[in-house]
Amino acid sequence: EVQLQASGGGSVPTGGSLTLSCIVSGLSFDDWSISWFRQESGPFREGISCIDQEQGGINYPESVKGRFTISTDTAKNTVYLQMNNLKPEDSSTYYCAADLGPCTTTLFQYGMNYWGEGTLVTVSS
Repeated sequence: EVQLQASGGGSVPTGGSLTLSCIVSGLSFDDWSISWFRQESGPFREGISCIDQEQGGINYPESVKGRFTISTDTAKNTVYLQMNNLKPEDSSTYYCAADLGPCTTTLFQYGMNYWGEGTLVTVSS
């Protein structure tokens, strides 16, 4: 059974940092890519970062490049999203997701096979 368990959200002031964790079980990082999405309201989830074994980490929106870093600890079966210099517009519910295959040029929620529960990030101004 594939499970993804996201954690690490919280409330921080503008400029603060948080590290989100996604513990993955039931699949191999050799074959699967893991991504982070965020969702404020409505059905749309914005693709933030993706990591696979060949390409490493990819950040998609310009708004997070230079501030967010995705990484993997294979010994712990965990994917991290380090978020620095947080801004109020980063406030959202963050989700991790798994896709069979490598990270793609664009990151769409509809291509994901498995999802974890969300973790809430709130950045105060």
